[in-house]
Amino acid sequence: MGALRRIALALVIIGALNWGLIAFFQFDLVASIFGGQDAFLARVVYALVAISGLICLGLLFKPDEDREVVTNRRRNSNPALNTEFGEEPDFSKERKLSDKDEQ
Repeated sequence: MGALRRIALALVIIGALNWGLIAFFQFDLVASIFGGQDAFLARVVYALVAISGLICLGLLFKPDEDREVVTNRRRNSNPALNTEFGEEPDFSKERKLSDKDEQ
């Protein structure tokens, strides 16, 4: 995530917290810090939060980057060895060991 998107996300979180304060306590923190809702600086903060919301809107539709992409898969030439989970484990060694233990 780039620096611009991180800053935008931080501003969106600040805006969300401010809306939470308004909803729960009827207290507008931005307006109280910058001198009311009609003050120039308060309007700048509100505008920055709105622009940040538009920037973060792209994150909603962005695919996850944490997915691992498998590019080289080993293919078996013998289709009898292919199963749902790959090759079957070799149990013949375990059977030989268990047969020796029984004797």
